Amino acid sequence: MEKALLAFLQGVLETSGIVALSLALASVPLRWKLIGAAGAVLTLIVYAIRALPVAFGLHSIAGLLLLVYFIAKTTRVSVVKSFIAVFTSFVTLALLELLTHEVFFALMNLDPQDVLSNYTLWKLLGLPQAVLLIILAIIVSKFKKPVQGAWKF
Repeated sequence: MEKALLAFLQGVLETSGIVALSLALASVPLRWKLIGAAGAVLTLIVYAIRALPVAFGLHSIAGLLLLVYFIAKTTRVSVVKSFIAVFTSFVTLALLELLTHEVFFALMNLDPQDVLSNYTLWKLLGLPQAVLLIILAIIVSKFKKPVQGAWKF
């Protein structure tokens, strides 16, 4: 039970970071309650898809497309601009994961297989990039001024 809760919490933070960064890149004001709710729902959907007997990586594509749909339907951002913002956020997440993992393994002098066998440590290793995504979203929203009236409601 605690493993599932830890995975969900880490997933919600990471997905909320992707949502926030995508909105910031699309010049949409950040509404944190809505971002958290979207992150939680999207995490549940992605985890459900991951649990299905489908091709590996399909959950990422589904998450990307669902987030594009969410942004396009709830804001005045076009589908193309939504896709570019979401894709950029996913690429940023991939780069942050690579960077944080490389730094962690180099500093701790640990074998990646040892970390993979420790579920709690593996999930906790995902927290820095989730936090970095959220910080990056805040920074981007400061430099790229949000457009007033970007939300449809």
